[in-house]
Amino acid sequence: MSIKYAVIGLLHYRDMHGYQIKGHIEKNFGQMWTVNYGQVYTTLKTLLEEGLIDLCDVVPSEVGAPQKKLYSLTEKGRAEFKRWLAASPEKQMLLRDPFLLRFIFFSFGEREDALRIIDEQIVSYENQLQRRQAHMAKWENKGLYVHRIAELGLEFNELILKWLVRVRAEIGASTDEHFKLARYDIL
Repeated sequence: MSIKYAVIGLLHYRDMHGYQIKGHIEKNFGQMWTVNYGQVYTTLKTLLEEGLIDLCDVVPSEVGAPQKKLYSLTEKGRAEFKRWLAASPEKQMLLRDPFLLRFIFFSFGEREDALRIIDEQIVSYENQLQRRQAHMAKWENKGLYVHRIAELGLEFNELILKWLVRVRAEIGASTDEHFKLARYDIL
């Protein structure tokens, strides 16, 4: 997913600062994708140069902090977004998770380290699940598509948590020798 269209999509709701955009992406799209400030501000600069957004206000900020720039969507930006919405997605879902990459190679390390990291992931996903469950009522009144994506985030969270608990039990029950034999030649 291109950050370009996430930014344009968010600006459909209201004018925003770069900091607000990053916060909304992480809060509302975190199960799908994360960004850093550099990506957000580079994208805003590009969108501004392409005429897809306007800089509608610059507010002085606290001492030492950069000015707050408020961005709004242009008609050209709305038209580009409609074109993007009508087109087929560029590629299928891509799951990027540093934990899953590490998981593939756990058999080359120590079983105790794998179990510790899996336990950390379980706690993290349990905390995320509690937050998502607490916010479901809020998303119910935000429209069909927003509510359905919130449901997907909740169900995806539950699926990953269930999988983590299962593999944790399997690895915990295995012997060190069996753990090392779990290597699979992927080359």
